[in-house]
Amino acid sequence: MFLAFKRLVKMAFCSRFGTLMKQTISQNNGPVPVASMLNAMRCMSSTRLFIGGLSYETDNQSLKDAFSCFGDVVDARVVTERETGRSRGFGFVNFATDESASSALSGMDGQELNGRNIRVVYATDRPARGSASGGGFGSGGYRGGFGNARE
Repeated sequence: MFLAFKRLVKMAFCSRFGTLMKQTISQNNGPVPVASMLNAMRCMSSTRLFIGGLSYETDNQSLKDAFSCFGDVVDARVVTERETGRSRGFGFVNFATDESASSALSGMDGQELNGRNIRVVYATDRPARGSASGGGFGSGGYRGGFGNARE
């Protein structure tokens, strides 16, 4: 049962990827740059958008209202500072469908919202904290000393 489901998902992915590549090639009239192909693959099933450059007056509801004309907004959230509750100037909008997210991206990127031109891109996952890429106590970055003292 699981293998059949896995095979079905793989077929759907390949079919969708092939359709997307045909559209991209026909739009570019020739070879497709590698960056475009990677971006197309990443965005194939993305319904979450990053919204940058938000006005400090923008709240969750006004962000949702601004993007709801493109489709069913599942969630809209302006990121705020923990201590003050003040907006950090960016947020995220989640759509019910890929198509809604795609049309919102093309329709809202560079547009004005509450007096500021916003930047809209597909959201990417943030690396987990404590990963091997940084310092910190869990990855060997801490040696037990203080400041710049050599031990």
